[in-house]
Amino acid sequence: MSGSAIVLLAVSIVLVWGGLAGSIIVLARRPENDHMPEGGEDTRVPD
Repeated sequence: MSGSAIVLLAVSIVLVWGGLAGSIIVLARRPENDHMPEGGEDTRVPD
């Protein structure tokens, strides 16, 4: 492998695994909202 290929591989690994780690951290700090407002009534009449 050439030097440029190794550098590109390292950058790609950091991007993919860094994005995964970042999204895990964000979800751990701010989990899904459990307090959702009530939904509206479905008033459509089926055909």
